[in-house]
Amino acid sequence: MSKLFNFSEKEFSLICAGEMIMRLSPINHELLIQGNSLTKQMGGAEFNVATSVSLLGEKVGILTKLPNNSIGEFAHKVVIANKISDKYLIFDDSLEKRMAIYYYEYGASPRKPKVTYDRLNSSFQTLEFHEIPEEIYSNTKIFHVSGITLGLSEKINEVTKKIVKKFKEGGAIISFDVNFRENLWSEKKAADEIKQILFDVDILFASEESFRKMFQQKGELKNVIKNFAQEYDLSIVSSSKREVNSSKSHNFSSIIFERATNTFYHEEAYKNIEVIDRIGSGDAYVAGVLFGILKNNSGEMALKYGNANAALKNTINGDTACTNLSILEEIIYEHEHGNTSEMSR
Repeated sequence: MSKLFNFSEKEFSLICAGEMIMRLSPINHELLIQGNSLTKQMGGAEFNVATSVSLLGEKVGILTKLPNNSIGEFAHKVVIANKISDKYLIFDDSLEKRMAIYYYEYGASPRKPKVTYDRLNSSFQTLEFHEIPEEIYSNTKIFHVSGITLGLSEKINEVTKKIVKKFKEGGAIISFDVNFRENLWSEKKAADEIKQILFDVDILFASEESFRKMFQQKGELKNVIKNFAQEYDLSIVSSSKREVNSSKSHNFSSIIFERATNTFYHEEAYKNIEVIDRIGSGDAYVAGVLFGILKNNSGEMALKYGNANAALKNTINGDTACTNLSILEEIIYEHEHGNTSEMSR
């Protein structure tokens, strides 16, 4: 089996950059307009990826900016609890410091889950390029960021483009998840901005919808992916697919294209996943793929870890796939060979 990347020894396997966001949810499937109590959790696309890869056993850091207050202290403790390095945390001491927040209402068929954002002018969105230590750029095997971060503001967009370039120059493999959010920007604006960094990207995650609607690609999906990889000199292109049977039952699958060997990897979908909480399952997929690349340097294993981690995350409350490698490998084994027991004990 050929290796995907020639990794050199670095302090970190993975560094992610992005906004941490506090999630507040009504209890007992209540609506925001009726409940009086909210539970709090930390999330954020890149933080979710960092958490999962860290708990699977790799050394991971996160580059973010937090308010220097009790809410920021809570987020800091969550970072440490998930075994993520706090070496590159930056703290905001300004009077306007604040944590990004979103409110999540759980769905129950026929009512869909609902997200309400309150993230404007967060501390992360005040991040300045000069606040980032220069040594970070040569200190990791893989650097990961998403389109959510690019879309937060014009200022963060420019900072993100600079740090992608700096990590690339520092020898990191660049991972990018399109992760389009229509509440942040239009598909045309997103496509225009993302294309500016694509030639620095090595590993790309994008849905079929993003390829077709955002990037205006036509034709059979595999041809779209292959042509996109060739046009932008991408080493790995991954596209996942979720089929919603109901708010509580989903199917999940993906394909990965490895350009060096002109190979597509795929496997049978995870079907009838019992959904407890779907938030963060896409990030869990990204995390599984990146972990598979770090652990096995293989597109085939990246696919297996990605699919299993996404399926597993759907069964876990909260934004992150807080699991370990033995559980994940058990999921993979049973997906390939059938359930071997009713209960793990």
